[in-house]
Amino acid sequence: MFAGVTISELLPYVAAGFAAQLVDGALGMAFGVISSTLLVSVLGVAPATASAGVHVVETFTTGVSGISHVLHRNVNWKLFGRLLIPGIIGGVIGAYVLTSLDASVTRPFVMGYLACIGLYLLFRAARFPPTQREPKIVEPLGLVGGFLDAAGGGGWGPVVTSNLLVQGAQPRTTIGTVNTTEFFLTLTISATFLFHIGTQGFTPEFWHPVLGLLIGGVIAAPFGAFFAKRVPTRVLLLLVGIVLTLTSLYSLTRAIGWI
Repeated sequence: MFAGVTISELLPYVAAGFAAQLVDGALGMAFGVISSTLLVSVLGVAPATASAGVHVVETFTTGVSGISHVLHRNVNWKLFGRLLIPGIIGGVIGAYVLTSLDASVTRPFVMGYLACIGLYLLFRAARFPPTQREPKIVEPLGLVGGFLDAAGGGGWGPVVTSNLLVQGAQPRTTIGTVNTTEFFLTLTISATFLFHIGTQGFTPEFWHPVLGLLIGGVIAAPFGAFFAKRVPTRVLLLLVGIVLTLTSLYSLTRAIGWI
């Protein structure tokens, strides 16, 4: 399957996978958005196939990242239990919708909403310390986050992490919990995609970048939990706000055809 690929051809994707996963592991978001954008915009891969490929990669990277977060005690197991089942249900529905319908109409609205959340997190970081409390709205977030992650090729971290932080959840354990839950979500979504679209479109030209993203992502995965545990809460909020705002605005401008 990978015959004929050279190291020089893989390196850009290895670098992209490493950078995307380092950000994702430390801040709880961005791997799906960055990777999907690369596959669709640069390689011209169909959205459903790109989302399937990214979720195949994320099955491995989130597994390694989740183990790392557990070892660093970054996981809130009560929150994990509340997110898991709704997230899986939303992911299965989203994968079915993407392989059956055009979900691009709603994407600009979602990206606009996430950009506003990112700006609000920046505001909260500037007024630190914010009030920290147990989040109340969790299960609906898991359902919506799982759906958008499958339908848009990324969205679990931006939707779930950001909204839990807005509710006052502790950044370190929120990021660790969302990352750990994501392993089970991506495993389910990948299986759903493969069931609906099979392996057509998974050409060697497609698998080469996926292999590169996988190598880079797995190498970076253990480091994200390390940074999430040691970076101060205010800095985490600030970084999440910056990453969420920039990636959402970029996706929004692409969705409405400005770039």
